Amino acid sequence: MPDQEYLALYRKYRPNDFDDVRGRDAIVRTLKNQIISGRIGHSYLFCGTRGTGKTTIARIFARAVNCENQKDGNPCGECATCRAIAAEANLNVMELDAASNNSVDDIRSIVDQVEYSPTQGRFRVFIIDEVHMLSNAAFNALLKTLEEPPSYVIFILATTEPNKLPITILSRCQRYDFGRLSSEIIEDRLREVARMESLQVEDKVFRYIASAADGSMRDGLSLLDQCNAFNYGGGELTYERTLEILGAVDTRVFGELYRGIHKGKAADALAVLDEILMQGRELMQFVTDFTWYLRNLMLLKASEDTARTLDISADNIRLMIEEARMSEMDEIMRCISLFSSLPDLIRYSPNRRILTEMTIIRACRSAMDDGAEGGGILPLEKIKTRIREMEMQLYNNETAIDALMKGGAVGGFGDGGFSDSAGAASGFSGGGSGASGFSGPTGSGAGIYGAPGNAGAGGNGRPMTAEASGRGDRNSAGAGNAPGAGAPGTRQELPPALPEEIKKLAENWSKYASETPPGSRRLALSQARLSLGDHGQLLIVFEKEYGNPYIYQRKDDDEVSRARVDNDRRELQGFLQRKVGKALEIEYRVLDRGSRITDNYVDLLSLVDSGAITMPIETEDE
Repeated sequence: MPDQEYLALYRKYRPNDFDDVRGRDAIVRTLKNQIISGRIGHSYLFCGTRGTGKTTIARIFARAVNCENQKDGNPCGECATCRAIAAEANLNVMELDAASNNSVDDIRSIVDQVEYSPTQGRFRVFIIDEVHMLSNAAFNALLKTLEEPPSYVIFILATTEPNKLPITILSRCQRYDFGRLSSEIIEDRLREVARMESLQVEDKVFRYIASAADGSMRDGLSLLDQCNAFNYGGGELTYERTLEILGAVDTRVFGELYRGIHKGKAADALAVLDEILMQGRELMQFVTDFTWYLRNLMLLKASEDTARTLDISADNIRLMIEEARMSEMDEIMRCISLFSSLPDLIRYSPNRRILTEMTIIRACRSAMDDGAEGGGILPLEKIKTRIREMEMQLYNNETAIDALMKGGAVGGFGDGGFSDSAGAASGFSGGGSGASGFSGPTGSGAGIYGAPGNAGAGGNGRPMTAEASGRGDRNSAGAGNAPGAGAPGTRQELPPALPEEIKKLAENWSKYASETPPGSRRLALSQARLSLGDHGQLLIVFEKEYGNPYIYQRKDDDEVSRARVDNDRRELQGFLQRKVGKALEIEYRVLDRGSRITDNYVDLLSLVDSGAITMPIETEDE
């Protein structure tokens, strides 16, 4: 037969003295010192969110001030007064719920009782819960009594919204703020209760319930009680079963949803939503938890040091840090703005799923599109976002074209690369025998700057090995215009370029830049500046990173991005080596925002323009 006197866990394990209170050390110590020293105030205001111990400490304080055998400021719990107050049979302690008793008549009844001294114990204690619900007339009726009550009267006001109290009430009370309890404190209490109740619970469950309690000890114990009731007789309470009971989802599911939104793949994001709905998860809880997930992501984006303050497992923290690194702060904040307003929309709506799907699709879309719908002026950040998207789309298109050229499907600047012949025409060559510009698809060299291939040779028709053209730092026998440089298929070591030769390259830079493939690559090089490194290397200095095909790294795929950047640098290096006939090393630099190249570098192009470098420009023989 079931126990008819069963109490909920939060009621059964409510603290009975100050020593049993968790997470309120400062408040407990202050109240105990007042009791021990006899310096007890006449009115107290306890402020804080639900389940943080306001009413519990008020009741302990009421027993302690009337206890006949105090023990270090704690009630003994054994004397007649303590037992009567605990059984709610003592007329000296009165509790009033102001949420339902908020009229002026209710307060007048308290004022009338103040006139009578206590029949048992030293003080009459009036505990008014949810005091912010009192009417203005009720506050006015309480005001004078609260200011100058009899010496045997103590008022304890508890509220979750102190901002709604009149300043005249606040100024007459000692205020104590009850902040949210930490997850560690709640988790320790849950373990203690589970041990006393002989419950078998997986460790991960304690952490999740403590986090879901959101700083409320009562909520944490209620969730544990709920899970235990569902799992009664089912052995150990596991993490997966807890998620099923509470209608919640694991953090990894939120990561999958966010990655779908970040990549703009609405189908993937909607598939995650469909899966959690098919599992019977509660949609309101899901949206609320996902908003908190975005909040944690925002903090990690602001500073990865905040990971220490987040109550998240180490594995999930690593995944979230990766997601924060691949995201922009504006993108995360935009998602928070969209999903934080969603609960109000779906709370009473019969179309919860439709509204949630609409929000996910809107989050997948560009922020630029949302601004365009309003018909107003787009913010600067949205314009920057769209420019980055267009730049990346342009680069991806150019990469696809390169792949087609290398495959031989279309003639152009793919396999053949640039021809170094003298007096060549400016178009595409069909067979790659003597035309400048780009050799045809018969060449086999790799890369958009690739040296002419075996069949589509340079201007004088001497072939190069594919290995030489692909590496970029070594050239083949037919690298330039020098006749008889070597036999086909052999490699020739180039002498290192001297600083003077790098300066000569600076004089011809505009010409070399114009021979690069059309599009963002040519534009980036034509706007770049040149300088000389400490070890004689050529420094190519760009003004910005975003959209620059030479140095821009896609944050959602760092390894592939770095490999692409390194490959571009090697191809450009090989192209320039063939131009000067010397081995050289190039490095990329990016200027800080607002700085000029002359702040940190010697601008070789400026020296050329000003005539500081006086060196005749060699032209190729026709």
